[in-house]
Amino acid sequence: MPRLRLAAVLLTALPLLAQAPDFIRDVEPIFAKRCQGCHGSAQQLSGLRLDQSEAALKGGYSGPVIIPGKSADSKLIARVTSTKKGFSMPPVGAPLTAAEIATLSTWIDAGAKWPVQQTKVAAPAKNTHWSYQPIRRPASPDIRKRTWPRNPIDAFVLARLESENIEPSPEATRTTQIRRLSLDLTGLLPTAAEVEDYLADNRSDAYERLVDRLLASPHYGEKWARPWLDLARYADSDGYEKDLARPHAWRYRNWVINSLNADMPYDEFVTEQVAGDLLPNATTEQRVATGFHRNALTNREGGVDRAEARFEQTINRTNTLGTVFLGLTVGCAQCHNHKFDAISQKEYYQFFAFENNIEERDIDAPLPGEVGPYLRARPVYDRDRKEILEQYGIAPLQAEWETHMREAMLNPGTNLEWDFAVTAYVAMEDNAKKLMLMDPAKRTTRQQEQLTNYFVRNIGPDFGKLQSRATCLREARDKLAALEAGFTRLTQAQTVIEDPAPTKTHIALGGDHRAPGVEVEPGTLAVLPPLKSNGTPTRLDLARWMTSRENPLTARVEVNRIWQELFGKGIVRTSEDFGTQGDRPSHPELLDWLAAELQQNGWSLKQLTRTIVTSATYRQASNVRKDLETRDPDNTLLARQSRLRMSAELVRDAALEAGGLLDTEIGGKSVRPPLPKGVAELGYANSVKWKESTGPERYRRGLYIHFQRTTPYPQLMNFDAPDSNVACTRRTRSNTPLQALNLLNDPVFLEAAQGLAMRSMTEASGTFADRLQYTFQTCLSRKPSQQEKERLSKYFDQQMGILKKDPKAIESLSPVAPDGANPAEAAAWVGVSRVLLNLDEFITRE
Repeated sequence: MPRLRLAAVLLTALPLLAQAPDFIRDVEPIFAKRCQGCHGSAQQLSGLRLDQSEAALKGGYSGPVIIPGKSADSKLIARVTSTKKGFSMPPVGAPLTAAEIATLSTWIDAGAKWPVQQTKVAAPAKNTHWSYQPIRRPASPDIRKRTWPRNPIDAFVLARLESENIEPSPEATRTTQIRRLSLDLTGLLPTAAEVEDYLADNRSDAYERLVDRLLASPHYGEKWARPWLDLARYADSDGYEKDLARPHAWRYRNWVINSLNADMPYDEFVTEQVAGDLLPNATTEQRVATGFHRNALTNREGGVDRAEARFEQTINRTNTLGTVFLGLTVGCAQCHNHKFDAISQKEYYQFFAFENNIEERDIDAPLPGEVGPYLRARPVYDRDRKEILEQYGIAPLQAEWETHMREAMLNPGTNLEWDFAVTAYVAMEDNAKKLMLMDPAKRTTRQQEQLTNYFVRNIGPDFGKLQSRATCLREARDKLAALEAGFTRLTQAQTVIEDPAPTKTHIALGGDHRAPGVEVEPGTLAVLPPLKSNGTPTRLDLARWMTSRENPLTARVEVNRIWQELFGKGIVRTSEDFGTQGDRPSHPELLDWLAAELQQNGWSLKQLTRTIVTSATYRQASNVRKDLETRDPDNTLLARQSRLRMSAELVRDAALEAGGLLDTEIGGKSVRPPLPKGVAELGYANSVKWKESTGPERYRRGLYIHFQRTTPYPQLMNFDAPDSNVACTRRTRSNTPLQALNLLNDPVFLEAAQGLAMRSMTEASGTFADRLQYTFQTCLSRKPSQQEKERLSKYFDQQMGILKKDPKAIESLSPVAPDGANPAEAAAWVGVSRVLLNLDEFITRE
């Protein structure tokens, strides 16, 4: 605190000493108008109410803000007399005048008397923003064209169209219907046989039967898991510079697929991911669900401040909760009160407090059939491991190592070499410090193994200098690694638990974890219905608050995302932002009707999806209409369906499926299909190891491709997959030359074309016309037009002429031809197949 300036202020205050300032008349106006917190609202100092004695005297993280009778020692005076940027009050605008500072100083020195009846701040007016209002199930509107609607959705859409004097589009053709439904509900192309069966089905409920069959498909869970994994920012690596692989991340993905296939009610789906570990007698699967939190990035750089890394990770988790379940940009309140929405910085850190009590924990999460073999093999493994550890005297060496590590942890700066060893250990191992400082007798078997495995790989500075010890430990490490390689462990999962020693949460002044403000308890947003709890709220209370009928956001946000997936954009276009800066719903009554429908039908996502896809609105043709080009170019009014380019994963899946290559096994570990040269080398210090998958795994669905955050699979990124660093509520759909080059030259798509050519030549009869029809039906679910037949026949003949002159090109395009086939003809069919797989129609859902 600038003592000279304070002295000058006190001299200015001398005339006031004879008359102590009146709080209401002299002091409160200064608090209300001038003494604002670093980013707080009027009458606040980063959450402190200076016009209320209890708050001001309790103070912030480092002590009282006001000390009665001691203005020179009061932090309030230190702030208002300081000229230091980022510390002085007020943070913006002109500083307090000498007279105002003198008034505050004199008032404090006189005892800082607040009136007995302190000023009560008027309750904030009820927020009238549409998304904060209770969900009401509206009645169907009156319409003129009563023959068009198939369910209540259509009445809301048609009422809007009729108000604009616009007619809805005719129903899509049956071939379009089955292709659209198959891609939307399972992410797979319909087979030619399925198309024929549907076209031949003359029953009045043929369409509904098709919908029910697709909803029951196990591939439904795969298709709808992908947008949820975007929200959960799922990836198979940590991110940041080291970007280490996460070998167990896929277990959470399995849970998502299985839960969606089982049509787990959405309220349970939310609750288990937010707080499955806190449910009574939580099952393994409920704990696996909390892997949702573990998808946050993890910074394992040794030089990073661990407190800062944990803070940033918790920020990521907090913002994800707000985006995914509430559709609010809560993260805008990290550094200051939200500039547009009714979210204060204090409320943000109350929300943050739920995630601040998380402790990461990996658990055994076996799949069916794993436990028996594991139980038989474990005794032998334990025996052999014990022999190795005893042979090389690992226990006493580890105990000595732990002593050095603990000393360095508790007395940093004493030994720089051991400080470095501690830094590396804490960065690389989860819950490292807690495990190291724990009484060894209280460690679980898993924890002891974890620590021993780390020790033999990282023996520390002193041991490394002793050649005999280093050699001994190296031999032990190699033998343990070989033993581990031959032992099949149970599948594990990344989960979280509630920290048994809860971390206190403080407002971070200016969003900086190094500047703690007042302490806050877990809580939610005042603009929404209150959270109910018995005592200090937990994540389970938070989950139940999110899914309560009184919460107006959770159901609205989810039905909007389902609509977005089926129509290309949501009823609220900004699906990530239901706040005041987001778009208003194009059909507000329809949005509420859908939200009420979800809640009243047991939160069934499949039932809601069925209702939408059986509507006349969904079944419309997607053809562009001249009468709407200027009136509704974005199809906001839903006078037609939308043409949507398939998502990145589905583009690849469709090509592999058409080529007869797709492995449709469901669930399991991530795979590594062929990667273009030079991509893995872009990772830090050549640390990204891309061991190419072989056999059927090479052709698994795009959902299962290993996602390395720093070097993601290029085809996915070319087709607008998100980077998985933050929650993605809606993917963009771009159209770039790289996409065309990808489809034309990527080895995956060339293999798909070779497979499609092989199928055309072996599964269709011998004429060119018959084979072409088979190829069209396989790729586009329709027969070729006469013009297409003529154009491709000409192209085929041209290719035959070129290939007969270039044997090397034949071998490159079609290294393996069907038995008895002309190699040039087989290669020409690869060319025709590449044409179809590169069509806009092929990669588009009509």
